Amino acid sequence: MHTFTDSPPSSATAAAGHEPREPSPQELSLLHDAGQILLRDCMQRRGFEYRPVEENPVPEAREFPYVLNDVAWARKHGYGTDIQHELSELRKTDVNQRYFRGLPATRRAAALTAANGSRPLTVTARTPDGMVYQRSPKGCQSEADATLYGDLETWFQAKVTADALTELRRVRVTEDPRFAKAVKPWSACMRAAGHPATSPADLRAATGSRTSPLPRSQEIALAVTEARCAHTSGLAKTARDLDLQYAHRLDRQYQSAVRTYRELQLSALSRARDLTRKAGTSS
Repeated sequence: MHTFTDSPPSSATAAAGHEPREPSPQELSLLHDAGQILLRDCMQRRGFEYRPVEENPVPEAREFPYVLNDVAWARKHGYGTDIQHELSELRKTDVNQRYFRGLPATRRAAALTAANGSRPLTVTARTPDGMVYQRSPKGCQSEADATLYGDLETWFQAKVTADALTELRRVRVTEDPRFAKAVKPWSACMRAAGHPATSPADLRAATGSRTSPLPRSQEIALAVTEARCAHTSGLAKTARDLDLQYAHRLDRQYQSAVRTYRELQLSALSRARDLTRKAGTSS
């Protein structure tokens, strides 16, 4: 089974001639919480237990898609092996997984069907690069999405596109010659510090492929060096600038899908507020 500052209602639609704004992090959390409530209630109606899951069970977990660029975070977490361990422990003790594993085989199959639906998978979405995703309209996850966002097919296509654009943006940044050029002084900085590495990706691959993990002190020292070099070499700034540039470019290229995605999110906020208020999770 899978797990998914208030603004006035007038903000749910874009003003004439303007694109809809991005929801704030607080609003995205509200939508997540509302979706979890809907999923819980649907599973209960179908005879199964489900506990809403937190959006960020370990708030300090972060992604660094181009280069580790936060010295303070690196000094505390290294490359995040402590966070990965914490997430692994949370998965082991996850109440939903414990409940699911404790069900008899036939009930487990029924729970999966209740959550995800059954064939035929008639709701289809295609990514910008042509990958096709399908899902059943009959499961609780689809019911929750349809209740919160309206038309399920429109929402599914918009979300699949938005998710794909994130990965597409990252690929374009790393393939940009300006990124490759900025990696060279970073690599020189790392080499001067005693850590030869041709790129952040190669460094990550090398540390990840070790038969035994780096001692904690060495992991932190290496991560801090990477982050410092990211700033002194200019790679952090180049990556940030390119990321913004390609985000704007892709938003324009896929303007219709991005607009639909944001409009659906913004229009769902009032429903999400009502749901969380009734559930007692909203102040």
